[in-house]
Amino acid sequence: MIQRLGTTARASKIVKYNGVAYLSGQVAEGATIQQQTIDCLAKIDTLLLEAGSNRKQMLRATVWLSDMNLFAGLNEIWNAWVPEGHAPARACGEAKLARAELMVEIIVDAAYN
Repeated sequence: MIQRLGTTARASKIVKYNGVAYLSGQVAEGATIQQQTIDCLAKIDTLLLEAGSNRKQMLRATVWLSDMNLFAGLNEIWNAWVPEGHAPARACGEAKLARAELMVEIIVDAAYN
């Protein structure tokens, strides 16, 4: 059975199916890539908890940066946030994001109990 949480006409914040929670992409405000990454990851923590999951159960992460020159700043925060030994499969690319001030969008899929 598919379970949808936080559903609007456009999207669901979480879709749970067959032991996997698919989180919608998270963005945040902030003047630096570090601030935006910290806020995105805090939102992901909240969604993982709501889905019955946590950082150690992440399966895959997709990261979109507005500019690949922000990669080091993203990784500075990301590396401290991911529990040692529990890094998900990850892809990172450059994309035009929904608003000009956005520097990062992070999408996570995770197993849940």
